[in-house]
Amino acid sequence: MQPQVVQVYTTTTDSKGQWSSNISDFFDDVGICLCGAFVPCFLACKVASDYGECCCLPVVGGALLAMRTGIRERHHIPGTICNDCVCLTFCGPCTLCQMARELKEKK
Repeated sequence: MQPQVVQVYTTTTDSKGQWSSNISDFFDDVGICLCGAFVPCFLACKVASDYGECCCLPVVGGALLAMRTGIRERHHIPGTICNDCVCLTFCGPCTLCQMARELKEKK
């Protein structure tokens, strides 16, 4: 038998495999909420930058979906690309705020 690689994921006590806030937790960070409501393009650029990408990335179609999916994968948050797409399509600014809060929390 050949040796095999085993991948083990561990979670810290503050990470329970869920988003640190819900999409509708507007008052968890009022500054992010106001930015998402009035200048979502600026918040999208900030999220991209905090995620480690070029701040101009959100102008590319599908970039926010890719970033949300990447945030979920990076922090072992369960979900699907379909769910990410639905959230961004029907609750775009609120979903963007959730992503910003998550990156701020995990920083």
